[in-house]
Amino acid sequence: MADIIFQYFPDLSPRQREQFTALGGLYRDWNAKINVISRKDIDNLYVHHVLHSLAIAKVVSFRDGAQVLDLGTGGGFPGIPLAILFPQAQFHLIDGTAKKIRVCQEVIDALGLKNCRAEQKRAEELKRPAYDFVVTRAVAKIEQLAAWSLRLISQKQRHGLPNGILALKGKGLKQELAALPKGAYVEEYPIDTWFSEEFFGEKEVMYLQY
Repeated sequence: MADIIFQYFPDLSPRQREQFTALGGLYRDWNAKINVISRKDIDNLYVHHVLHSLAIAKVVSFRDGAQVLDLGTGGGFPGIPLAILFPQAQFHLIDGTAKKIRVCQEVIDALGLKNCRAEQKRAEELKRPAYDFVVTRAVAKIEQLAAWSLRLISQKQRHGLPNGILALKGKGLKQELAALPKGAYVEEYPIDTWFSEEFFGEKEVMYLQY
């Protein structure tokens, strides 16, 4: 139920509440046709997928006009929940799998999200540094994410937090962090600091900047 979102984000507008509420039915309908979320996990949509995505909002509040890339969006996470929460920021969702992008775009259209677009594309195909932040969930090791993403991050700063990567990860990734090149700056934010559900006990938001 969307109530869990309203509990942690009580200041949503009526329109945002409508959009978050609509996610449940939309993903159930589409998941029955195109399996983008584990069928065993669809009952946990709001905690495991929507609220998990919104943990990024506890690290940074995207400002008006912010450009955010969701790399390897899958079924639209974390990009679609963040696009609902930050209607004045712009979200570009990419994934290499056509059926996943189809679901993303259908959900975006059904919600009436004007600040969000989905495209079948790989990170390697993007050429210019156009984004304030790259957000990801369960895509690749942080070293690979850095290789794909850092060249796409703009030097123009508009947030208190410098532009960089925000990755939803598991805790205890010492080996991944050790593989990063010199000069990498990392902060780790345990999600159970903000959300009390057991699911978040071993999860964090990892912020990477050079």
